[in-house]
Amino acid sequence: MRGGAPVGRLVPVQGRDRHERRRIPITIQFNHTIVACTDNRVSAEFWADILGVEVGKPYGPFIPITVGNGVTFDFAALPPGFEGEPQPQHYAFLVSEEEFDAAYDKIKRYGLTYWADSRQQGVNQINHNDGGRGIYFLDPVGHYMELITVPYGGWPQ
Repeated sequence: MRGGAPVGRLVPVQGRDRHERRRIPITIQFNHTIVACTDNRVSAEFWADILGVEVGKPYGPFIPITVGNGVTFDFAALPPGFEGEPQPQHYAFLVSEEEFDAAYDKIKRYGLTYWADSRQQGVNQINHNDGGRGIYFLDPVGHYMELITVPYGGWPQ
């Protein structure tokens, strides 16, 4: 509920009153985020290559990539005259074992340093948290990327 009102959208329903409306709940889903970068083409192509997805058609200042659950990452270069670098963010991806293997091969091909944990310890090591595999590495801008094959806490029993 927001401000005491139920969250949802009003839709017409069949009933006694043709103007009757009921609130249908909305299931919240993460839809998209903007990823700040110095060169949106370089960053989008890097992420797309590592994750095994396609670079989408640019629109406005954005170059998108879309992952399997429909979430879009919209890469936007910092505007001209902006002073400083983009602030590094953390992006974690739950991937299959096959996707992990493919991404891991690309990370090694790029010659990237990777870590077993978020504190950049366990250099060029894979963690086995929750019975899966995981690594951390940096994209061209310095965003912290994480790949895991099992969600934190393990798969529901």
